[in-house]
Amino acid sequence: MKLRDYIDKIKPNFEEGGKFARFHSTFEAFETFLYTPNKVTTNGAHIRSHVDMKRSLIAVVFALIPCFLFGTWNIGYQHFLSLGQDVTFWQTVGYGLLKIIPLYLVSYIVGLVIEFTFAEIRHEEVNEGYFVTGFLIPLIMPVDVPLWMLAIAVAFAVIIGKEVFGGSGMNVVNPALLARAFLFFSYPSKMTGDSVWIAEKADAYSGATPLGTIFNGGTVNELPSLMDMFIGTIPGSVGETSKIAILIGGIFLIISGTASLRIIIATFAGAIAMSLMISDIPFYYHILMGGFMFGTIFMATDPVTAAQTNPGKWIYGFLIGAIAILIRVANPGYPEGMMLAILLMNVFAPLIDWCVVAVNVRKRKKRWAAAERSQK
Repeated sequence: MKLRDYIDKIKPNFEEGGKFARFHSTFEAFETFLYTPNKVTTNGAHIRSHVDMKRSLIAVVFALIPCFLFGTWNIGYQHFLSLGQDVTFWQTVGYGLLKIIPLYLVSYIVGLVIEFTFAEIRHEEVNEGYFVTGFLIPLIMPVDVPLWMLAIAVAFAVIIGKEVFGGSGMNVVNPALLARAFLFFSYPSKMTGDSVWIAEKADAYSGATPLGTIFNGGTVNELPSLMDMFIGTIPGSVGETSKIAILIGGIFLIISGTASLRIIIATFAGAIAMSLMISDIPFYYHILMGGFMFGTIFMATDPVTAAQTNPGKWIYGFLIGAIAILIRVANPGYPEGMMLAILLMNVFAPLIDWCVVAVNVRKRKKRWAAAERSQK
């Protein structure tokens, strides 16, 4: 192929001794994005598997596509609904694309420039991890977030959330959630309230999310119907409103082995248990409101920041669900408790795994001691 031949022709310029050798990491990133690397293991024991990092990351992106498609349509739907205008499906989608594409451009341009810069400084290969992070960040933001704010949040998340720890695979917290948390605490007026969830809405239109309605003194009777919340025809972050789209993506992740079913089940169990104990709102409303389901399936299951041991995954997920509801009920100032719950448990995930391993070691030592005594 002409493209392959051209890449092979210019490749020596980016290798050691070439005039563009300092940009080797950048060149290698684009080459491996276009073509599968031809490097193979030649000796020693190694794992043979069809699953590599690229395939895992692509699986997550594919799983997010239903949320992206519905979110794009819902942007236009909420806009024209607030204006009372009846437009065609393609006009609705077109308006949504005009609003969401700039978010993705900012997310990827800022994030990838930082990734490439750090790779060049460290003389390392560019990791593909940001392709998922960059796709996630616009989906968990209000559609009308100022682009300069988004750029600052992305830069903060990539530098502080990833690069200071060594890059993808070394980060302690989920970078996409860190970007949202940065905006939430730095520019709260652009992340909360009724004015931020619908692009260019009519002045008289409330645009309140279900969580905003409840924690501003509203009752369950004032919420959208359960069907509307399940389908997703409500105001909210771009990719978090449609529970159908989220479930489609979640099923794909579970079948492909990318997401942990243990964490998902445990998170739902923790939320249900806590809501039954302390909340006057039925547990199914908590599950359908806000970013709970999106966070459970796409954020809590992040294999880098989640617990790694099987018992630890149950503990980790249960605590995320329970803490999310506890924050929602006990502190109305932070109605979207899922974000804070996941970030908190990201920090404690290594400790959970350490405790699980320590307990297992003690049990094995006791079994060995008992076996030795019986032999004597």
